[in-house]
Amino acid sequence: MPPHGGPGSRDEWGFDWLAQFYAHQGYAVLQPNFRGSAGYGDAWFQKNGFQSWRTAIGDVSDGGRWLMSEGIADPGKLAIVGWSYGGYAALQSAVTSPDLFKAVVAIAPVADLAQLRTEGMRYVSGAVTRDFIGSGPHIREGSPAQNAAAIKAPVMLFHGTLDSNVDVAQSKLMNDRLRDAGKRPQMVIYPGLTHNLADLTARADMLRKSDQFLRASFGK
Repeated sequence: MPPHGGPGSRDEWGFDWLAQFYAHQGYAVLQPNFRGSAGYGDAWFQKNGFQSWRTAIGDVSDGGRWLMSEGIADPGKLAIVGWSYGGYAALQSAVTSPDLFKAVVAIAPVADLAQLRTEGMRYVSGAVTRDFIGSGPHIREGSPAQNAAAIKAPVMLFHGTLDSNVDVAQSKLMNDRLRDAGKRPQMVIYPGLTHNLADLTARADMLRKSDQFLRASFGK
């Protein structure tokens, strides 16, 4: 299942090349519009997907449980793939529900909220980013890099070196913290590419490698 980025965004009916690729490969795909998504009103948006991360990530994990309860997903072959905030959701769901997902693919993910807030101060919108992320216990509790030891599922990370939305340092930190915790993550860095990995060769490489990773994780 691929939760969307943002978090102030939402998935709508229509073609999505990422979801379509996995569907074409034979995976059942669920795109959850978790609370924290935009377009459903203030009550649904709450404080946003970072300050209200427990609700947002809870919705994502519940989506995975629903797939299993409906008989759509094999409990031993349930994976989560996300880009940007979706990558954050993929990693953080593996922290909070470590036995649920059997593989995690995080593309250009946020891994540490404090670091994201600091990185945001490089730009004129830094104060907006600071206030959006906020402060308090959720900064550490809601940062997958600070809770890497809780993750059981294998993790694969993808990131471009020129990403100005989410610095590549986020994936590098996540990779380091997972290794420090005795895990064996895989990381693929694309030199010269930005947040959207807007290069056909790189995107094809990412899709191919992520599919191989998922199948290996499932023992297929």
